[in-house]
Amino acid sequence: MILRMRRLVASGLVCVCVSTGCAGRESTSLLDKGTLVAGVRPDLPGIGSVAAGGGLEGLDADVTREIARRLRMKARIVPARAADREPMLNERRADLVLTFWIRPDWKQRLAFAGPYYPSYQDILVRAGERRVRNVRDLKGRKICAVTGAGAADQVTKERQVAAVQVPASSYDECTAMLRSGRIDAITTNDTILAGLKLRNGAAFRLVNARFGEQRTGIGMRRDDPDGCEAVNKAITQMYQDGTMARLMNRWFSGSGLDLSSLNVPEFEGCPTQ
Repeated sequence: MILRMRRLVASGLVCVCVSTGCAGRESTSLLDKGTLVAGVRPDLPGIGSVAAGGGLEGLDADVTREIARRLRMKARIVPARAADREPMLNERRADLVLTFWIRPDWKQRLAFAGPYYPSYQDILVRAGERRVRNVRDLKGRKICAVTGAGAADQVTKERQVAAVQVPASSYDECTAMLRSGRIDAITTNDTILAGLKLRNGAAFRLVNARFGEQRTGIGMRRDDPDGCEAVNKAITQMYQDGTMARLMNRWFSGSGLDLSSLNVPEFEGCPTQ
């Protein structure tokens, strides 16, 4: 209650409400809501995918529920494809969206809580492929480029590796193309690739190239600094009480990821108004 009053005072919204006063003004903070609406990718096994009984499951779904519980809110999880994440926030169809790389261009338009887990960019290939050992080995090879994701650009533009981008709408489409030989590799967060590896078993191999740290945060609107700080506090608690380690092991144990040391990440910092 005190936090909310401070926010209202700071933004000039404390007033004596009369017929033309502040009664109809819409709050911009998720803290004033009873239900936290979170966008979760539906196409990332281990991170977010459709459960057998419907709904979404995975690390991001569990993290959402934990954050909502710690904020004393209900959670509603909605699917968010890569290309839909920013529009969902701007159009207020979601309060936050998970698995969002904290990139300079997005930071100009969005706020980010977290990062909520450390990850690196890596490469997934067919099990029999031994010539791809690092990002430079992708030169001249076809790599999957999921619309709105940006991982393929990190290879061809950021690192200037002359790979051939093949567009796809989802990572399910990427894995189908990799299996059939239409592409040579998938590159993105190692956690995403670990989930794809676990789903497909012996068909694929994680290269463990780890060629770039990727700060994976929770995208939010810039007009809710108090909500952003509250989400950061919840993430910190999850690391301190072992919840994050338990969830990471639940979804990625046996994938080859190093889960032996999980410390509270250095947060990006929430914007101020």
